[in-house]
Amino acid sequence: MTTTDTDRPSILTEDTDPFCLPAEQLTSLLEGAPWQRYAVLGDSISEGIGDPSPGYTTSPWADRVANTLRTVQPDLAYLNTGRMGATSSRVLDTQLDAVLDYAPDLVHVTCGANDLWSPDADLATTTANLTTLTEKLVATGATVTTLTLADNFRDPRMRAMRERMMRLNDVVRAIAGRYDLVCVEMWEHPIRLREDVLSADAIHFAMSGHAVMASEMVTALHDRLVREG
Repeated sequence: MTTTDTDRPSILTEDTDPFCLPAEQLTSLLEGAPWQRYAVLGDSISEGIGDPSPGYTTSPWADRVANTLRTVQPDLAYLNTGRMGATSSRVLDTQLDAVLDYAPDLVHVTCGANDLWSPDADLATTTANLTTLTEKLVATGATVTTLTLADNFRDPRMRAMRERMMRLNDVVRAIAGRYDLVCVEMWEHPIRLREDVLSADAIHFAMSGHAVMASEMVTALHDRLVREG
């Protein structure tokens, strides 16, 4: 049987990806957004680690969100202290004070996954650290965002971590609900099933995933703006 061009799956690009909103639509969603100082802290997800993706701009999700915010707030200030490998304890010890001194009115935090690689990982300690981080950020009056990790544990090297990451996501959801955070749900997002969504390390999203995450975050921020009138 001969395979024709129409039988082959189409190759997505940033312009054709159904989960990537066009730049003008992203700007429209954040029209009137009040935020002028945006900070991001946490681990490699916050830092924006990921391989390039053909057809997608090489730009991590948080940088993309900052760039969209600048279309409605041209003088937006942006700080990203995220570091690959950072545990929740290290974020508390080395990043939180810098972010608090920065005085953001919009701040994102993602960490905790690196805590769970140790054989004697203690989720209770991670929960306490995430709660402390959240309380200190919320106390500033800033809008605080977070996200759940995607279920992309198809690689045999990662499957043993799936249960731990599920439990961490439950903690993140509970904290987000308790403190009214903007929480982007990625656990069951359809992009997790794409064969090319992961970087070569089989852990981090490639840039196609970052592009989608940015659209999801902007949409979530829009929903918060609408809710707050």
